[in-house]
Amino acid sequence: MDIHHLARMANQIGEFFASATGHEAAITDTANHLRNFWEPRMRREIVEYAKSGGVELSEVARAAVLKLA
Repeated sequence: MDIHHLARMANQIGEFFASATGHEAAITDTANHLRNFWEPRMRREIVEYAKSGGVELSEVARAAVLKLA
């Protein structure tokens, strides 16, 4: 899957939770969403991307993805 598309989706999920909850809750909720609804291949790709810098990820999305690692 295209990493740019995965990053965009993770950012959108993070933005949704950030608008509904506080910063820390948004990180946890985003990580839970990715764990529950993304297939393992998608999670592996986004985790590797975040570990290598993940420049396209928002702060919330990057922290959530790294929680999955």
